[in-house]
Amino acid sequence: MNPARRSAILESELTTAQAETTQNATESPAKHDIFSDMKDKFMNGLNKIPIPPWALAAILIVAGLLLLCCCFCICKKCCGKKKKGKKGKDKMKAQINMKEVKDLGKSYIDKVQPDVEDLDPSLLGDGKEEKEHEKLGKLQYSLDYDFTNGQLVVGIIQAADLPALDIGGTSDPYVKVYLLPDKKKKYETKVHRKTLNPTFNESFTFKIPYAELGGKTLVMSVYDFDRFSKHDAIGEARVHMNTVDLAHVIEEWQDLQSAEKEEQEKLGDICFSLRYVPTAGKLTVIVLEAKNLKKMDVGGLSDPYVKIHLMQNGKRLKKKKTTIKKNTLNPYYNESFSFEVPFEQIQKVLVVFTVLDYDKLGKNEAIGKVFVGCNASGTELRHWSDMLANPRRPIAQWHTLKNEEEVDAALGMKTS
Repeated sequence: MNPARRSAILESELTTAQAETTQNATESPAKHDIFSDMKDKFMNGLNKIPIPPWALAAILIVAGLLLLCCCFCICKKCCGKKKKGKKGKDKMKAQINMKEVKDLGKSYIDKVQPDVEDLDPSLLGDGKEEKEHEKLGKLQYSLDYDFTNGQLVVGIIQAADLPALDIGGTSDPYVKVYLLPDKKKKYETKVHRKTLNPTFNESFTFKIPYAELGGKTLVMSVYDFDRFSKHDAIGEARVHMNTVDLAHVIEEWQDLQSAEKEEQEKLGDICFSLRYVPTAGKLTVIVLEAKNLKKMDVGGLSDPYVKIHLMQNGKRLKKKKTTIKKNTLNPYYNESFSFEVPFEQIQKVLVVFTVLDYDKLGKNEAIGKVFVGCNASGTELRHWSDMLANPRRPIAQWHTLKNEEEVDAALGMKTS
């Protein structure tokens, strides 16, 4: 290439480069001005907001943290669902496995415990060994029937080899005698203290026609007397009267068996009110009514009346009684009685209520009994306490009648 042409090309390229440089120099200030304007507008906008810059920065930081927390919770929830699904499947597997284990256990029981029929008879016990070890002692009694007067005379002679139920290695035995199924008349011997071989030598008479005697069962229950709690049953002897020959006097020993649990006999309820006036030393008792009394007469009814005793230190100080209500088990009395009791004596006395069935020909039999006073317990003590806490005000309350023997034992009295 000749020098003239090369010089022309170089000049042309130089001119183009200069032109581009000039164009860039022109465009650069233009771009710089646009960014500068945007920055100025943004800063002016910020300056117009009535919040200091540090507060704005704090808001932005808090907003960022909240956004991060939301994202974290969403992720955790999604992951949790997957884990829960897995856990549910594991639980189903566990349930199935438990069922299999139970079935397996049953199959093992079948293998280990064969049916009774499959066992060798020589390996089976007669089930009486345990009872044979339980020695309750024995009782000697006698039976004599008086055909002339239609009376059965039961003699309680003695007991031997009784178990010791007291701490000192002895017992305080006595015997209850009655006929089933009526239990109308119950007798009991005297209590013999601290002995396992008591001699009673007592007899009791039941007036009963010979024709009715075959359907009766004579029960002689031996108890251990306890002054401060319920008497413990030692054992009992039973005689089915249709199995004995009463043509002559019977006297024999019988081993005592475990006493059958007696259901608590329902004797009825009595309602009375108590009122005490300390300044006058006057105790007023109002016998209001009774209900659901035990049937004592042949016709399925009773002729009840109430006897009230004021007692102190086991002695009867005064006695009152209501009128007799004929042929009813739910008598209404509403009869008032007053006793003079000085204030210094009120915490020492007891009031005993006895509901009796009136009998024109024979002895009046007690249906049930209850007493109130500072030595009472349960609802009876609460009734007495309410009376003392509310002087001059009558306090009425219902009470459940208890067995006469049980109440007399608590009072330290002998049943009349």
